[in-house]
Amino acid sequence: MQTFIASADIAPDTVWTKSGRSGSAGHCVELAQLDAGVALRHSKAPDQGALVFTPAEMSAFVLGAKDGDFDHLIVP
Repeated sequence: MQTFIASADIAPDTVWTKSGRSGSAGHCVELAQLDAGVALRHSKAPDQGALVFTPAEMSAFVLGAKDGDFDHLIVP
């Protein structure tokens, strides 16, 4: 499984989604469904490429976030 994809290798019509909780300060990550898996990139630097995760990896992350596994990483 490819774990990084260059921005030049991502189709220009790819639909990216960011959280409705993202503010206007640009501290956002965006997700997109690719043939290779689920891509994650920083909204301020879309030209920097994206990390790619399998659906199972993304599911484990989302479920862990919902369970509070990463709460200690959040800056209040």
